[in-house]
Amino acid sequence: MGLMKSLDFYRFEKKNSGLLARFCFGLWLLSSLFQPVLGLRPLRERSQSWGDEWLFVRKKESELGPFSPWNITGTYRGSWRFLESSNGSSRFPDFKISSGNSVLELVSTPTKISGVHYVQGVLIFHDVYDNEHEVGGAQIRVEGVYIWPFRQLRMVAYSGKEGEFSQEDDYILSNPYHLLGVFSSQVFQESPREKIWKRKHSPIYEMEKHCNIEIAAQVSLVSPTQNDGEHERYHLEGLMESPSADDDGDCFSPMALNATSVNIEVYYNKAVNYTLMVTFVSFLQVLLLIRQMEHSNTQSGAAKVSTWMIGQQAIMDAYLCLLHLTAGILVESLFNAFATAAFFKFVVFSIFEMRYLLAIWKASRSTNNGEGWEVMRRELSVLYSRFYGILLGGILIMYEFHKFLRLILLLMHSFWIPQIVTNVMRDSRKPLHPHYILGMSITRLAIPLYIFGCPHNFMRIDTDKNWCICLCIFMGFQASILLLQHYLGSRWFIPRQILPEKYSYYRRFDQDPDNGTDCVICMTAIDLTQRSNDCMVTPCDHFFHSGCLQRWMDIKMECPTCRRPLPPA
Repeated sequence: MGLMKSLDFYRFEKKNSGLLARFCFGLWLLSSLFQPVLGLRPLRERSQSWGDEWLFVRKKESELGPFSPWNITGTYRGSWRFLESSNGSSRFPDFKISSGNSVLELVSTPTKISGVHYVQGVLIFHDVYDNEHEVGGAQIRVEGVYIWPFRQLRMVAYSGKEGEFSQEDDYILSNPYHLLGVFSSQVFQESPREKIWKRKHSPIYEMEKHCNIEIAAQVSLVSPTQNDGEHERYHLEGLMESPSADDDGDCFSPMALNATSVNIEVYYNKAVNYTLMVTFVSFLQVLLLIRQMEHSNTQSGAAKVSTWMIGQQAIMDAYLCLLHLTAGILVESLFNAFATAAFFKFVVFSIFEMRYLLAIWKASRSTNNGEGWEVMRRELSVLYSRFYGILLGGILIMYEFHKFLRLILLLMHSFWIPQIVTNVMRDSRKPLHPHYILGMSITRLAIPLYIFGCPHNFMRIDTDKNWCICLCIFMGFQASILLLQHYLGSRWFIPRQILPEKYSYYRRFDQDPDNGTDCVICMTAIDLTQRSNDCMVTPCDHFFHSGCLQRWMDIKMECPTCRRPLPPA
């Protein structure tokens, strides 16, 4: 019995000694893990520097483990705001704007020190200055360390050497989010010349001479419920301070930064979905053009269509083709998607619209067809030279007057006005099919409304709802006038007092009703006993059924009997 008790006591002591050994081993492992981090010297000898107390108060205990070295390389988009209502700087003027948007590009590389990564990047502030400076934003190059066991990011501003190519530059040059943002800003917001001028006159350069810009941020993992992709996303929350170099107070008030990493896969999907939309819109425009060409497949029908209207739409599609092709060349990973959209736009303007433009030109110059090939070739060369001259001149105009790009886009979307004027001048009857009018008006609005109206567009352009509303009203007004001209007549909105005299096909005639008259179009008798709208009389005193002559005039404006030219109905 005593032997059994001693054996149980021995087993209990052995078990406790095993647990004690495991516990000691765990303490040794943790001490070896934290020893390199605890042995680091502080980045700055200053009590409570860089908002340490603020960072640790917000740090959750659940984020202390596991200590995996997160790769924080990527693009972060978020916002900034001043913690104080006014800026206490005596060296620089107050930033009259207290909050705005920001973009942070980071590149993280491991170092020989365990637990520390070297970080380079660019911090871009949008709308940080008021309109008096005319610079809009600021761009700061930063570098620092990321202490991944504590999830702390600490950086300072630095000025890179001229021509120095770093890993941060390599990342930015291959980042589609950055490249497409630069492309869209230069195309839709500011020209490269204005961008260089703003960089030279930005007050941020003066601040870099007199201020030490320091950033301290805490890194956290975005919860899987808020993650919109397979890859992990990170959230940065911290402070940006600017103590003066000569210890004469702060250059500006502490600034709170809040940014979340951009999921590149989701960004890719947005760009691809946009190109699919452009491809689908181009396919619809091809169908509408085919429908319109069938509607005006006769010589007289094509002559009613305005060459300026078709030419203006062809120039718009040529610009869109060039823009999408340039974007595809700039962003190599999205080349196939943008090249497909550019190809369909090329098909729309170079095959269908240019072919239709040539058919309208031939129909409007039918009298010169018999003058020989030399005359036709000379006039055709004039037509093409005007088209490509306007195309190249428009590029120069948009580059010079880049600040008025939205006004230029409104003018470009006034392509229905030449057709409205042509209808009034020639008194044309139904030159455009109603489906073509409605379809083109809607499809032409798709791209500008996405660029300036979608709040989450991949081009990173601020929305302008007022401009979008004005564009929709302007396009709707033009389409409404064309539809009313189609159903009520081309001159329905012009007072009759100022209209020129117009020949009436329902005029009074002196014809013996007993003598039978046949319509040479349908070869049936015409009832002249009733003065109604069933009979039309030409200026050469030939009688036809109203429906027969109207269908005939849609094909030829000549009298079916004597081949004399007919005035418009």
